[in-house]
Amino acid sequence: MGVAAPNGVGLENFEQAIQQGISGIRFQPELERLKFSCQIAGKPEIPENLLQEYFTPLELRSLNSSGIVYGVISGIDAWKDAGLTVHEESATDWDSGIIFGTGILGVDKFREAIHMIDAGKTRRLGSTSVVQTMASGISAYLNKKLGCGNQVTTNSSACTTGTEAVLMAYDRIKLGKVTRVLTGSCSDSGPYIWGGFDAMRILPHKYNQDPTNASRPMSESAAGFVPGSGAGALVLEELESAKKRGAKIYAEVLGGHINSGGQRNGGSMTAPNSEGVKKCIQNAIFDAGVRGDGLDTINGHLTATTMDATEISNWKTALDLNAADFPSINSLKGLTGHCLSASGSIECVASVLQVSKNFIFGNINTGDLHPEIENLVGRENVPQKTLFREVNLLAKASFGFGDVNAVVIFGKFS
Repeated sequence: MGVAAPNGVGLENFEQAIQQGISGIRFQPELERLKFSCQIAGKPEIPENLLQEYFTPLELRSLNSSGIVYGVISGIDAWKDAGLTVHEESATDWDSGIIFGTGILGVDKFREAIHMIDAGKTRRLGSTSVVQTMASGISAYLNKKLGCGNQVTTNSSACTTGTEAVLMAYDRIKLGKVTRVLTGSCSDSGPYIWGGFDAMRILPHKYNQDPTNASRPMSESAAGFVPGSGAGALVLEELESAKKRGAKIYAEVLGGHINSGGQRNGGSMTAPNSEGVKKCIQNAIFDAGVRGDGLDTINGHLTATTMDATEISNWKTALDLNAADFPSINSLKGLTGHCLSASGSIECVASVLQVSKNFIFGNINTGDLHPEIENLVGRENVPQKTLFREVNLLAKASFGFGDVNAVVIFGKFS
């Protein structure tokens, strides 16, 4: 696995951050200058010397897409972590593919291109403007470095993108069409990505001087999601192939489900149809061949909006469990903000770490747990501090704009 998250770039840094409750949400002077109401965000910190480990001087000269930067760093790290070779001059690897999603890619490059075209300087755009602004630029950029010969593509399903990508990779391996897939997702940083949400007034605006307390999933005082960005990456592989190579196996994908609520029955462009969410959870449990009462923990979507209590209610109904039997539940967004199209993949990395390393990270900023959530599942099932205990079975969910849903079930490999 690999990750470029607001609170940690690199797997070790990220694991330490989520275990210790370290937030990556910071004040962004650029947002203040542009008169945003919400002037905080979760943005990975990438030092110049780190960039030089992943990109050539020629690539860096024209690279102006933060999403590609995050995606390449996390993707290359995941490939190496899987014990696979990165060599741009090697032969095509027909047994490997890439399914790496995004939402809007290369917005800063688009802006640069628009200004140059309007100024009559089209010839000065350079040869990389297309690859940096096409949605599949991230999978193409990664493949330039890895040389995969199986399916190489990009998916895009808003906040569900990363979790959906994992399940797309799982399905392709299960069908016997590929041996391994580098999967994940990325999201650009910056005002041109976050401005629309600020205009919708769904971001918190009272925490500009107190950024680490702003993202409050499941809290009574939750005031909207904090925007974020980054990338997460995982290598999924057919089991016998991984064992034959002697690969490090963090966990097993047991199954999952993808659906849509159809923007009906309370579902809309911005809110999920609860019936679709419950069906997605139940079908994921069925597909994985497990029982709801066997789950040790849930990593929810839980964005720090008014929908958090509804999501918890949907989980409780779908699993048909009382509060005493309900698993622990957490949300990464308290530590990273909502990383949009990258959220699912970063959260899948966090989920697999919990299964592999036997811990359940805590939910910061939940001292004032929403009363409805406390009534539904009990305060003890929403831990504020990290719990170190056996985690054998975890459900990870993403519910995105457009009423699209994905739930994946991760299990401990033994």
